[in-house]
Amino acid sequence: MKISRFGVVSLFVVAIVAAAAWYFRPRSEETPPAPPLGMSNPTFVGSAPQNPGLAPVTPAPPIQHPVQAIQSNEPESAVAKVRPLPTLEESDPRLKEDLGTLLGRKKMEQFFLLDNFVRRVVITVDNLGRDHAPPMMWPVHPSPGRFSTLPRSDGEIINPDNGQRYSGLVQFIETVNPRQVVQLYASLYPLFQQAYVEMGYPKGYFNDRLIAVIDQLLATPVVEEPLHVALVNVKGPYQSERPWTRYEFVDEKLEALSAGQKILLRTGPTNHRRLRAKLVEYRNLLTKAAMPATAKQ
Repeated sequence: MKISRFGVVSLFVVAIVAAAAWYFRPRSEETPPAPPLGMSNPTFVGSAPQNPGLAPVTPAPPIQHPVQAIQSNEPESAVAKVRPLPTLEESDPRLKEDLGTLLGRKKMEQFFLLDNFVRRVVITVDNLGRDHAPPMMWPVHPSPGRFSTLPRSDGEIINPDNGQRYSGLVQFIETVNPRQVVQLYASLYPLFQQAYVEMGYPKGYFNDRLIAVIDQLLATPVVEEPLHVALVNVKGPYQSERPWTRYEFVDEKLEALSAGQKILLRTGPTNHRRLRAKLVEYRNLLTKAAMPATAKQ
């Protein structure tokens, strides 16, 4: 199971599920990236050709979910007041100040890693829609405890009590004011966009990617029955010190889901439904576009 743990708005919208999977480190840190969701030119990396006569310049795809629409529809909050933006390289103190105002310093320090925060968010959001989300750049601290399973006559299942590890994070997410989070995200959006461009998508639009990943997460089925898993054997002279990181879903359809979708499944059906409700709420604030049929349940 190439799965792992799991932003400003992204922290509560997509990266809200990141902490839930901290202890699911992937078997390989070299998984090649999959094409990003919702982008018409996902393989374009680098600058435009120097000689347009030798290679046509591909136009940027049209923006589907402009952040300007958020700014015009949402009232200004205390943490999103107009003021000069810092550079991306010097943005951590600003994020620490704004998140501390919005969440409280104690909660901020309890849940989030603030060094290179914007880049952490952008990379995490992008990877949640892939089959592998490397943990070294997540913007959150690990969830307490450790993933556990239960043996049964028909195989091994995820321990139903495993969902209790994530209850504190879910409760925290439910207490945050979504409108203030979204307005703060919109006020800082140029930083997220710059990080996305520098990541290798010069013609991409980060908010479009965010909505695409949210829609993918919303399409994750809520599974009520026990989830069967199997431990992958790794041959070699050394025994793994963290064998619980090598579990895969027995159901091939579930194992084929993205990293973010698997994270939602592992939180358990109760937490999954609560997180899904918040994803819907944030999506409605982030865009007025209709939700795809695949994301409706």
